[in-house]
Amino acid sequence: MSNTLELLIRSGNPFISIETLDEQRALEVVQKVARGLKMTLYEWSATSGLCKSDHGKLKPALVPGGKPDQALSFIHQNTDADIILFKDLGAYCRDSVVNRMLRDLMQTCHDKKSTFILVDAFPLPDEIKRFTVRYEIGWPDADELSAVIKQTYNRIKRESDSEITARLTRHEMEQLVLTLRGLSCSEVERVISSAILQDNDLNANDLPHVIEAKRTLLGSTGCLEAIAVDVKPGEVGGLSKLKDWLKLRRGGFTRQAQEFGIEPPRGVLMLGVPGSGKSLCAKMVASDWNMPLLRLDPGMLYQKFIGESESQLRQALSQAESMAPVILWIDEIEKAFASASASSSDGGLSKRMFGTLLAWMQDHRHPIFIIATANDISALPPELMRKGRFDEVFFVDLPNAASREQILKIHIQRRKRDSDQYDLRSLAAMADDFTGSELEQAVMSGLFAAFSENAELEDRHIASEIQKTRPLAVVMRERIAELRHWANNRCVPAD
Repeated sequence: MSNTLELLIRSGNPFISIETLDEQRALEVVQKVARGLKMTLYEWSATSGLCKSDHGKLKPALVPGGKPDQALSFIHQNTDADIILFKDLGAYCRDSVVNRMLRDLMQTCHDKKSTFILVDAFPLPDEIKRFTVRYEIGWPDADELSAVIKQTYNRIKRESDSEITARLTRHEMEQLVLTLRGLSCSEVERVISSAILQDNDLNANDLPHVIEAKRTLLGSTGCLEAIAVDVKPGEVGGLSKLKDWLKLRRGGFTRQAQEFGIEPPRGVLMLGVPGSGKSLCAKMVASDWNMPLLRLDPGMLYQKFIGESESQLRQALSQAESMAPVILWIDEIEKAFASASASSSDGGLSKRMFGTLLAWMQDHRHPIFIIATANDISALPPELMRKGRFDEVFFVDLPNAASREQILKIHIQRRKRDSDQYDLRSLAAMADDFTGSELEQAVMSGLFAAFSENAELEDRHIASEIQKTRPLAVVMRERIAELRHWANNRCVPAD
């Protein structure tokens, strides 16, 4: 990585920009390159001014802090074949004097073989961006992350009065490193410190804590939302074939799988009746595979200005790549791209967006597992469903009698009741054509009925609510029948 930056400097580029939130890592890369090229390194910030850097240690300021114009004048007169690193200079580039001084320095840098490196947390303004060459510092790789984990553990062990232990196998260490991808070195240090100090131990049980800490750090940005994962496979009724398929691919992102010749799984497309548990499956996979879950909201992609919608999608996909390994959940995908399969009045926007998504799905090589859910897959363009985009297309049908019984058991136990005290078989038989969400609501409504009577929940309460409910399969019988007919011989049954 530093070789690329070294080449940019040796090629005579006067201005190089590094856009990153991991400022410390950027400084270390620049310092390493300066030492390798045997060039003097100066660092400037609004608070410390212009200082000479000696192996990462700043000497007394040559120019005091404040606006950069004095520092730029000093550089013009006193430096020769040097590297000058500016922190957060972008905020000052809109100033006409600063902008003019920078442009005047371009020829000076060329003559003196000096290089300006602009390290900013935010994109540079257009006034200076066109004159810079962008350098991507990237995210820490597996070796860097592993080194940070070990350094953090050794530091805490050295500073702590209590006994600090670590019990991680090689496989568990690889899984931990994989999970921490997409975080800066300083963020990794904080997450690992928290995991260790929680019980003075670093072990496999800390992995859920690390995933939740990563989700909290990343928060939600733009069209992507980090979703809390709290659903285990045992808490999802039915879907046995889908569960078996996912279980086989559980270790597909590990190094052992790659050495074995396995390519990481790409994703699944799930068509199903509304309320049948498709969204629950996304949470189940993220929980079972110990990976963060990101939800892409298609409704937020479309913006009113030309070009902004495509930019939103590219930004969301780029963000997902930086956070990998992750589960990327595209909910109700037909709402975003359905009009790409027919003539529409959006000026071809849906088709362009759809093309961007297809190209990315085909070409990306990041550890990202896509789960796309749809209620009406026939409205989607056929290109989306061919092999290579998704590994498989599943149809999530209405649960059968055994699955309904299992779903009722799960929801009764979740409400802290003994499921053995209820006639689940009879209740499941009564709830023919009910979806999973409708079964959950029957249990919930039964609880309210029992609570209003100041009595314990009984079969009669749930049975009464089942009888009152008109399930979606009855209300929308024709549409559900059409959906089932379309999925027959086109999709793999999930159960």
